[in-house]
Amino acid sequence: MSQWQNDREVLRDLASEVAEIAALPAQQDTISLWKALNGLEPARPMVILSELPWSELEGDPELTIHSEDPFCRGLETQFRRTLYSWRHIRGDMVVQPEVIIPKVIRSDGFGIRVEQTTEATDPRNAVVSHSFTDQLRTDEDVQKIRPPRIHCDQEATSRLEEQAHELFDGVMPVRLQGWVPSDTQWPALLSQPETRDLVIGMSPDDPDEFVSGFCPWDIICWWRGVDVVLLDLIDRPRFMHEVISRLTAAHLSMLDDLEAQGLLGSGQATIHYGPAYTDELPHPGFDAARPRAQDIWTMGMAQIFTSVSPAMFKEFEIDYAVKWYARFGLGYYGCCDVLDNKIDVVRTIPNLRKISMSPWVNVERGAEQIGRDFVFSRKPNPALLAADTWDPDAVERDLKATIDACARHGCPLELILKDVSTVRGRPQRLRDWADIAMRLVRQ
Repeated sequence: MSQWQNDREVLRDLASEVAEIAALPAQQDTISLWKALNGLEPARPMVILSELPWSELEGDPELTIHSEDPFCRGLETQFRRTLYSWRHIRGDMVVQPEVIIPKVIRSDGFGIRVEQTTEATDPRNAVVSHSFTDQLRTDEDVQKIRPPRIHCDQEATSRLEEQAHELFDGVMPVRLQGWVPSDTQWPALLSQPETRDLVIGMSPDDPDEFVSGFCPWDIICWWRGVDVVLLDLIDRPRFMHEVISRLTAAHLSMLDDLEAQGLLGSGQATIHYGPAYTDELPHPGFDAARPRAQDIWTMGMAQIFTSVSPAMFKEFEIDYAVKWYARFGLGYYGCCDVLDNKIDVVRTIPNLRKISMSPWVNVERGAEQIGRDFVFSRKPNPALLAADTWDPDAVERDLKATIDACARHGCPLELILKDVSTVRGRPQRLRDWADIAMRLVRQ
């Protein structure tokens, strides 16, 4: 048997397992619950575990990779993680009944390359420390920022699609997908270096410039470093307005090109780590061959703006972000940033539906400010899983404080456990966390 035939057999066996689970009536029941939450009429709070320390779990035979081809290894990783999550840390996950293959959309970036050094304590873990070299010191440097040139590599796309059909026909449907704003669309596929340039904004020359939505301040920090950015917001505001203005225009130009070339995707399964199911999208006039931005969700954040005032947050972030969000059907805002003291500014974002509430917010104040108007997208504290001693009672207190606050103020609530960089080699902590969370939300 050839290596490709062996890889095909491995993948078809896994795909059969996934397809069987995806066909269970429970999937539609869970989708209905997510639609209710995303429509601001929740039946109960919802739970998802994502962005986990897979490097610490890989010793489990369930996660052992047997294929050799990089494309196959990425897909096998995706299937095995799906099956592992379903069996052990399910929460309210939904298993997809199709294999999503990305269109190979090439981008030459925004005109500036990241220059950095990294340090890692665990070479297997994707969580590393970064030190960036400032690439934007002068007005002349700012002029280098430009819209990316976008095109679909039809030959590479056809090759991937043909391979996928050869692997999965008769077992699971294959769907070709364009670009959608999401940071969880193809995480396992991108785990293989040879396939990391398959998504827009991620090029071999600049692998850190990954356009997952409207997150321009992340990109600016990659180009410069955080300290100098925060200082220049005070010392050189005109200069920083020119930077964010040019980068915003470049994002909008990129979006224009994606729409014009029919390269946007549709039918998102996730938006910023949580399921994106809704009956509100796509909008009337939708054409599956040429999706529009208004037919899909978007996301964005400006995490360094935790350190600035609400007025500066509005001036340098929200006044630019509104131009992006106005183009889309629904939106998610925030990540690890502290937003409970800035909800009045966040509210001005068009088409907003979900607001991230990081581990560092005042939960009561956030719930009071959000009310019934948006989904309170809570990121519970992942540090509880990294402690020397596992304390399930502390996890329960942490989750219950959020659930109770949202109940008092009528907030639609989702609990998304993410940024789990370590469980100290004890996977049972993830299982315990999922069990505690599901017990509490079902009460």
